[in-house]
Amino acid sequence: MYTVKRPPVIKTQPESVTVFSTEDFVMNCEASGNPSPIFRWAKDGEDFDPGSDPELKVSESSGSFAFYTLSNTMDTLNKYKGKYVCYASNELGTAVSNEAILNTDGKNKKVDETADEGKSFILKCNPPQSSMEPIIHWMDLRLRHIELSKRVMVGKDGNLYFANLESSDSRDDYTCNVQYLATRTILAKEPTSLKVNPSNSVLRNRRPQMMRPTGHHSTYHALRGQTLELECIVEGLPTPEVSWMRRDGELSETRTTKDMFDRRLRFTNISESDGGEYQCIAENSQGNTKHIYMLTVEAAPYWIKEPVSQLYAPGETVRLDCQADGIPSPIISWTINGVPISVDKDPRRTLTASGSLILEDVNFGDTAIYQCRASNKHGTILTNTNVYVIELPPQILTDDGNTYAYTEGQKALLECETFGSPKPKVIWERNNDSSFLLADRRVNPLSNGWLEIANVTHSDDGIYTCTVPNSNLSISLVSALYRLLSSADRTVILSPPQALKVQAGERAIFTCLNIFISENKEDNFGNHKRMIMLVSNLLIGISDPKDRTVTLSWTPGDDHNGPVTEYVVEFEDQRSNESVWKMLARVRENKERAVLSLWPFMSYRFRVIAINDVGKSDPSKPSGIHNTPAEAPDNNPEDVKSESIEPNTLVITWKKMDKTEVHGPGFKYCVQWRQAVGGGPDWHEKNVTEPPFRVDNVGNFSAYEIKVQALNEIGRGPEPDPVIGYSGEDVPLEAPMDVGVEIINSTTIKVTWAPIDKETVRGHLLGYKIHYTRKVHRSHHRGRRAQELESTVVVKTEPNEKKKVISDLRPFSNYTLKVTVYNIKGEGPFSEALPFETPEGVPGPPLTLTLDSPSETEMTLHWTPPGQPNGVLIGYLLDDSPMQVETIDDPTVTHITLKNLDHKSDYRFYLRGRTAAGDGVPITMKGATMLDGGVTEMQPSFATQGWFIGVVSAIGLLLLILLILCFIKRSKGGKYSVKDKEEGPMDSEARPMKDETFGEYSDLEEKQTASQPSLCEKSKLYSEDNLDFNGSSAMTTELNMDESLASQISRPSGGPEGFLPENAPLNPTTFSPATNGVPNSVTILD
Repeated sequence: MYTVKRPPVIKTQPESVTVFSTEDFVMNCEASGNPSPIFRWAKDGEDFDPGSDPELKVSESSGSFAFYTLSNTMDTLNKYKGKYVCYASNELGTAVSNEAILNTDGKNKKVDETADEGKSFILKCNPPQSSMEPIIHWMDLRLRHIELSKRVMVGKDGNLYFANLESSDSRDDYTCNVQYLATRTILAKEPTSLKVNPSNSVLRNRRPQMMRPTGHHSTYHALRGQTLELECIVEGLPTPEVSWMRRDGELSETRTTKDMFDRRLRFTNISESDGGEYQCIAENSQGNTKHIYMLTVEAAPYWIKEPVSQLYAPGETVRLDCQADGIPSPIISWTINGVPISVDKDPRRTLTASGSLILEDVNFGDTAIYQCRASNKHGTILTNTNVYVIELPPQILTDDGNTYAYTEGQKALLECETFGSPKPKVIWERNNDSSFLLADRRVNPLSNGWLEIANVTHSDDGIYTCTVPNSNLSISLVSALYRLLSSADRTVILSPPQALKVQAGERAIFTCLNIFISENKEDNFGNHKRMIMLVSNLLIGISDPKDRTVTLSWTPGDDHNGPVTEYVVEFEDQRSNESVWKMLARVRENKERAVLSLWPFMSYRFRVIAINDVGKSDPSKPSGIHNTPAEAPDNNPEDVKSESIEPNTLVITWKKMDKTEVHGPGFKYCVQWRQAVGGGPDWHEKNVTEPPFRVDNVGNFSAYEIKVQALNEIGRGPEPDPVIGYSGEDVPLEAPMDVGVEIINSTTIKVTWAPIDKETVRGHLLGYKIHYTRKVHRSHHRGRRAQELESTVVVKTEPNEKKKVISDLRPFSNYTLKVTVYNIKGEGPFSEALPFETPEGVPGPPLTLTLDSPSETEMTLHWTPPGQPNGVLIGYLLDDSPMQVETIDDPTVTHITLKNLDHKSDYRFYLRGRTAAGDGVPITMKGATMLDGGVTEMQPSFATQGWFIGVVSAIGLLLLILLILCFIKRSKGGKYSVKDKEEGPMDSEARPMKDETFGEYSDLEEKQTASQPSLCEKSKLYSEDNLDFNGSSAMTTELNMDESLASQISRPSGGPEGFLPENAPLNPTTFSPATNGVPNSVTILD
């Protein structure tokens, strides 16, 4: 009896195990094969013989090998920790198992811990290393769970974390229990004692700090498809709150959950799209801290293509394709019977860049088990492939005497399945003649032994035989049952037929010079006949309607010596109410046919337009009507979203689909919705004809999964992916809590508040609004205060802000402050009004400062108090450079006289108000005393004012004109009127001057001057004053001035106020009374 030999195959892989007791130490490996495989082991990459170790017991039988320990103590097992690999071998090769890791765990000693009340603390668990994920339970000796909370929790590392200790945390039986579900093992650690020292003083609050992980940033690599948990365990007093957010996108509410009192963020079936930045934020009344996770989703190796075990004949070339993928990309390596392949030692072996192994000219010695191994940092996968080099007689597996029937023009495929080693060679004959294979291009022998004949005709009828050595198999091919019109059957159409509508099964006759087409129904083989329709100069061939295509051909017309550059195919939908021709395709000039893709459930008519360099031709006559069958929609509407505005409603909208996407009668949209969280698996749905769709009584700002699916009477479109939409927003319900104000300085505060519960926002949180109103308390000195109200100022913040610094406040003012939260619908209620008062600040400058000089060595300063005292005025500070600084302690004083001044010096005065906060902003004035007792005030910015420059320019021009007129009049002998002088008042000093200086006057001159004053009189006024300004005294200089001139100087009406601005420095109304109406040098200078 012949026995088939088989190479070894690993049936039971050795498993990784953590040994907690001697009974747990078992390594088992099972394999099949013929002859029975022989087992050997390797530990940490070196040969390991468990049978030679006196402390191990071996159990070996046909196809299995196991070993376990004979020791009764755990201490002896530590030397067996490591990585184990099982090898199963027979004469055909060696199979290699996966790695199995063996870990041991010993008992830990009891630990006594001591800590202070209010401090943070960590109780260590230190679970043993294992390939299995343990479950940690902290319990007492009575096996009751330690109560967990936001303050006390278990980390992923198994440790017990205290955010802040309380005296009640003292106990001596904290026990860490490690549970392994796979092995049904619970390992209890030694109890730990914790004593909390009570505090004798008030506990000091602390801002949050990270306990696990430490720092502010960490990188996390996850494997695709796994369940992943990120955690943030924090300490602080009071116990902090923790929240999570995704920094580079939206946090998925359906695939992420929060656990362990929001300290953990869990991902289920994680994918590459979950990679990104995640942030946990811990905060209490003392502040906050943050930690950012950089999450990268990678993948352990997985197979894309595995090599196939197969029989090969000597001399063949073997190609073993091995392709794997992963993140990062895995490295492919090969072994033979567990031994790495050396390509250099055997030139017949080649390793390709893609990971394939090629064996050329194989022989019986190449029979073996080949292992392909794919590895990256996340793991290793291994596959065993049998290469069996053997000689077997050829066989034909296909049944003999098969009959094939094909329609003319189709592709025939004749089967001839073979088996053998080496691979049998197939020879095909037709009617005992093999020459047809070389003579006909349509005939193609395939590599698998089959025969392909393209575009079959009547001449292909016959008996076909495939032959291999030691076997004969005949296959016959019978002619097709019907045939299509061939090119020889075409007829010139002299008169086109008219389009007809017929029912299936009826006879359709087209009158076309006695040419007609057979019945339009399905043949016995289920294939539609090709229908030839000739309309005008268009020849339309319609393919199987399921293909949604039509072949359109045409005969070109006269191009009028202008070669056609392209053809445009247009269509018209007869079902549409609009009679519009639309472009369907463009065809190159050397084409006279086109395969057109059509939409289902449309009634088409076609026409063709030719285009050359001159322009377009007239359209051809339209073709007949071609109806495409109805189908279910291919697509669903796009841009599905919620546009809910009103509270308690969900308005679902989408982009209407084009009529070409309807595909059938009874088109509708199936709108589906359900709550994203807590709504259950069932969907609500409603069929509608157009958007939008409104759902009532859905709550305010609730998250819903929504999707819209297209459907018609034939069926539904593809299953759409749900999107998240929210019901309408409403104004927030609650005001921010814990609003506080911290005074930074007299003009700046910091406002803080607790984050609002997002469920009470009832919408997208846009931020917070801080409203503050000032009730002004202004004081010039102690005991005098006035009040005024100002409008409310509103400051907006970002949604994530919990504090805001506000500047530009007024010092020494009472304010009230309120905070609201707002969304797109408006603001919520105000927080409780919080009054605060800004401290005193330095005052602003005094409003005015004027100078007066009683004598040439004295100067009096007059001022008005500051308009913004910014506190209680306690006096003034005068810096009269270059003299000393003088302090005025009486805030009610508004003037001061300075004596013993130097009339030859200029003085610059700086006057400041003073409050308890310090010295204020000064007002500045520069001046000098004069010999006449006046004072010169010099304001540096005065001469640069535009109105002053304009006035001085106008005065200068007017004076020049007056002087010119005066000299002209004198040159003509003009004299003053004596009568006017005699009638006017005259003092004792004026008369001698008249007698000594002036002569006789004629009556004519008196008449001329009596009615109109001389223009030179005004000019003399300014010329005399100018002389006075140049160093002589107006009271002591002897001038030839008569009474009329003196009277004009003393009268206000004679001054130049007619052309000066009211507030100009030269206006006579501003003259000091001390000057007796005469402008002094100060006035002229100003």
